[in-house]
Amino acid sequence: MKNVTARIKENKLIMEVDLSKTIGPSHSGKTIIIGTSGGNMVLENFNFPDGSHPYVGLNVYKKA
Repeated sequence: MKNVTARIKENKLIMEVDLSKTIGPSHSGKTIIIGTSGGNMVLENFNFPDGSHPYVGLNVYKKA
């Protein structure tokens, strides 16, 4: 993850992104990346009652 922090508190996923920072341009150059999870990722430290895990993917960006 880049410029993203994530935690689970009381069964809630809390993700924070510092909107004052940028990472750089996207591959296409059409947007500026502010924060990203770097693709979908599994939240291994949380289990649903059936034993499965949630997945999350996050991209925060602005137009170039």
